[in-house]
Amino acid sequence: MNTLAHRQLPPTPRDAAIARSTHEALSPYGGMNRPLTLRIRDSEQEQPIDLPAGVVDLLMHVLEAMAAGKGVTLIPESAELTTVQAADVLNVSHPFVIKLLDQKAIPHRKVGKHRRIRMEDVMAYKNAIDRDRELVLEQLTLDAQAHDMGYGAR
Repeated sequence: MNTLAHRQLPPTPRDAAIARSTHEALSPYGGMNRPLTLRIRDSEQEQPIDLPAGVVDLLMHVLEAMAAGKGVTLIPESAELTTVQAADVLNVSHPFVIKLLDQKAIPHRKVGKHRRIRMEDVMAYKNAIDRDRELVLEQLTLDAQAHDMGYGAR
């Protein structure tokens, strides 16, 4: 992969606890969609660090995953993935990704005999199927409510 991807394996219990307390401390500032200034104290010196709003949001997601004991992988949007990597991102099998590419459900390019898929195209596909699933679930809920199947209207 020609990216600067970074993978953090699942945290130790100590790191998960630190992530949990840091997430709790930063949570009032998450979702504000504005930059945040942190002050770092090291050897009696204090240094401010400005974080862009997008970084604050991303940091909150990373801390949340680590607090839950999960590993995290950061992949830039401009990255090109192999079919195996795309399958990992989508949490599907490698043959299923190949089928999607053959059906032109996800754009890709060939490098020799190998296929490369842009991360942004993988995420666009994932977001589209997530939206479709949400619509189907909403319709199923409405149908269940209409037929008085034990699901009360909200």
